Amino acid sequence: MVYFIGAGPGDPELITVKGQRIVKEADIIIYAGSLVNKAIIDCRREDAEVHNSASMTLEEVIEVMERGIDQGKLVARVHTGDPSIYGAIREQMDILDEKGISYEVIPGVSSFVGSAAAIKKEFTLPGITQTVILTRMEGRTDVPEKENLEKLAQHRASMCIFLSVHMIDDVVKNLAVHYPMTTPIAVVQKATWEDQKIVLGTLADIGDKVREAGINKTAQIMVGDFLGNTYEKSKLYDKDFSHEFRSAKNE
Repeated sequence: MVYFIGAGPGDPELITVKGQRIVKEADIIIYAGSLVNKAIIDCRREDAEVHNSASMTLEEVIEVMERGIDQGKLVARVHTGDPSIYGAIREQMDILDEKGISYEVIPGVSSFVGSAAAIKKEFTLPGITQTVILTRMEGRTDVPEKENLEKLAQHRASMCIFLSVHMIDDVVKNLAVHYPMTTPIAVVQKATWEDQKIVLGTLADIGDKVREAGINKTAQIMVGDFLGNTYEKSKLYDKDFSHEFRSAKNE
């Protein structure tokens, strides 16, 4: 069996219990060494075969998987964050399907939720927004025209922008078409790692602050009024609101 494992955003304790168990049991581990904290695979068996996919092609990754399966071995493919978000796992799974190789996906904590935890904020605030947009700026990988950042910004929802901090000025330019320049924005580099960096600002000053902090990669950009302090309290715990499990106090 091949297991695609979400390693979480960086903190070795944020991999799931199931994910860590598979890493401990694996005969072969293929991990994204440029992004995954190596401490996450320190729990492996001493005799486990380890491959860093940062220097491997898709074909080479599949070759290692196929060889392992042919030898009756357990293969752990360890991706950063949650593998379903910018994880490039679909192309791997499709090839395994073609080869008749069984696999399972174990989800993980994505960097966007790790970043929210780092700055102690909630994306979905009553009266502010109930929508979270996950996206990226166009770079060497294209973005569909209907999903360009300027068009998504018109929703004024909570937005998490991956893989784009090196283009922070372009990010701001696209967002500013719809978000006021006073809109709060946060940049978290290496969220949950011991050396994480947090930069808080507004669209007006975040570019300079990011450059001053020396952040140019491995960072999550979060923008929206959820970063502010104005919102409505949830009805879930409102004493005057009844639901299936609790009657309103005034009834």
